[in-house]
Amino acid sequence: MAFSYTLLTHQQLLKVEGKDAFTFLQGQLSCDLRDVVNEGSRLGTHCTIKGHAIALFRVMAESDQSFLLRCHHSLIEKALAQLKKYIIFSKATATLEAGYQGIGLVGSDVRDFLATQLSLSAEEIPTQASEMRVTEKGFLCCIQPDRYELWTSQHQFSEIQPLLDLQNVMPIEQWILADIRAGMPDIHEATSEAFIPQMLNLQVFEGVHFKKGCYTGQEIITRLQHRGVLKRPMYRITCHSEQPPNIGSPIHCDDKEGVGQVVLVAPTEEAGCYEMLAVILKDRAEKDQLWLPGPIPVTLLDLPYELDPRLFESKR
Repeated sequence: MAFSYTLLTHQQLLKVEGKDAFTFLQGQLSCDLRDVVNEGSRLGTHCTIKGHAIALFRVMAESDQSFLLRCHHSLIEKALAQLKKYIIFSKATATLEAGYQGIGLVGSDVRDFLATQLSLSAEEIPTQASEMRVTEKGFLCCIQPDRYELWTSQHQFSEIQPLLDLQNVMPIEQWILADIRAGMPDIHEATSEAFIPQMLNLQVFEGVHFKKGCYTGQEIITRLQHRGVLKRPMYRITCHSEQPPNIGSPIHCDDKEGVGQVVLVAPTEEAGCYEMLAVILKDRAEKDQLWLPGPIPVTLLDLPYELDPRLFESKR
């Protein structure tokens, strides 16, 4: 049995629980909490009233009254403060869930390991993206086939750590590279409030819902979907550089500055080569030479999905 693992040190958890937890989050996040409860998890943003994403969560349902919100560590305090600002009128609480360790696991043999450690049958291991299983030993979420996040208590982690140490340790950058190649975004402190959810292609992951009713920022987000034109989608790009590009770095073209912004970055298997997700003006990304500060030339790469062409058409 062989697989690779990494500790998800770049992520932390918030917990929202209580009688009104479902209703509260349904009125705050861009995803549909009914999907979260039914399937276990969804990506979702908490936005400003102008529709700009403050933080991006993976929302995981412990029950219909208890939810874990996985968030990049640089935004955890800001994300918690924003939730608390609205939760005071609900019978629910939002807290930092500091007692859990996140583990990223990938490989064709990882399901056998997880079944053994979580006391599950092979059929009980989730196999579809966003499907989650709640167990006594932790929360197991399928990110992609043969790629999982396991969130477990420090006590439970100490019990399985010796077994993990027999496997291949994967650098966290390799885990992030897999996110980039899946076209799966994240938001860091440097990009908080920079993007509307559709700019991050979140509709591909059902991370934004257009028919569930009102939530913070919903009016702007829905207007863009049904009446507007998406001018800045997210692309996958690559470059060669002596230093890694910074998240939030601007992207320029020959005759215009600031046509895009870096969302995620990770080194590839090739020395000095980096792949990124970046939100870029569509008419510039697909016609012009793009540059990072330096100048460092940038090349477009394919994403593993296609965006709905109607997003780029005028509805008027």
